[in-house]
Amino acid sequence: MDATDVIALEQKYVLQTYKRPEFVLVRGEGARVFDSEGQAYLDGVSGIAVNALGYRDAEVLATIQSSAEGLIHVSNLYHTEPHVLLARSLVERSFADRVFFCNSGTEAVEGALKFARKYARLGPPGAEGKTQIVAFTNSFHGRTMGALSTTATEKYRGPFEPLVPGVSFVPFNDSVSAEEAITEDVCAVIVEPVQGEGGVNLATADFLERVRAACDRAGALLIFDEIQCGLGRTGHLWAHDAYGVSPDLMTLAKPLAGGLPMGVVLMTQAVADVMGPGDHGSTFAAGPLVCQVAQVVLNRVSAPGFLASVREKGRYLGGRLAALVKSQPLAREARGVGLIWGVECEVEAASIVEAGYRQGILVCSAGPNVVRLLPPLTITQAELDELVDRLEAAFEAANEQISK
Repeated sequence: MDATDVIALEQKYVLQTYKRPEFVLVRGEGARVFDSEGQAYLDGVSGIAVNALGYRDAEVLATIQSSAEGLIHVSNLYHTEPHVLLARSLVERSFADRVFFCNSGTEAVEGALKFARKYARLGPPGAEGKTQIVAFTNSFHGRTMGALSTTATEKYRGPFEPLVPGVSFVPFNDSVSAEEAITEDVCAVIVEPVQGEGGVNLATADFLERVRAACDRAGALLIFDEIQCGLGRTGHLWAHDAYGVSPDLMTLAKPLAGGLPMGVVLMTQAVADVMGPGDHGSTFAAGPLVCQVAQVVLNRVSAPGFLASVREKGRYLGGRLAALVKSQPLAREARGVGLIWGVECEVEAASIVEAGYRQGILVCSAGPNVVRLLPPLTITQAELDELVDRLEAAFEAANEQISK
């Protein structure tokens, strides 16, 4: 089947919630993907921060094959060894005491919000009756109803209102406004230490420290959404490690299972104590195959040398992008950390993304005018140079098109 046929079938049978480019991807290798015509693309998206180890990683492939020969799925009604080993590994590498597994980022956020609401009903004295949730401008936490209710962007929210009530939005990185908003009736505050979809915005240390302190004063739970920025993406295992601020709950997903669906809620024992059998669940979560792949990813990404390499590559990429901003009139600012970066543009990011396809790269947008780079964490420095060189050519091509 050629690309034209595939695209025609997609347009006929698939719900049109994505605007896909006019090529069909068929395989990947390292930091590159290839379409059905043989065109190679250097991948600056990695499945939206999912493919942390790139494509065709030998250990991931071997684990999938060996795991599939045992158990793929049995549901959460029964014990399996990979499930508990992964839970232990996550707890031992984080602030948490307990783990809840699900299948996606938005499910993880839904779980965290549910746990916070029940904690407010059954937690320590003074917590009873709290229902309000504080979130922040430019946030993105998912597309299901609870997660969407804590997502600030109007284009995502508007068509589906009314959403879950009791959510207020505060300017991101505005410490004073956050302190004023986190009152005695707030049960939870949810924040991304590094906002991804909202434009690659880094929280300041002052902001997160004061949000943590305000939550402590009000008896509110602090939820860190690290679905995109966690698990090595910033050069730290968890993005909040760089700030020295710990949450009460944390949501994970994207890279954890190497491209297979997995979400996680990490939590303290105090939160776990209010939950019991039947309070929450998932049919597919933490299947033996998925957990074994996630164990491989977690072991690799959490290695100190691996994280140091991401920090080093992040510094190098930041320098290259700063030079690009100086040389390209359509580029306004580069911001990021580790291997999550955004280039703010004078034009809509879509024009740069589309020009990138013609230059043999994949990049994506983060809001209307930010080009986002989320390459595999295993990308080499030479490939980073190639990515930026081709991105610069995409900016130049977009500028020429505007000038005509």
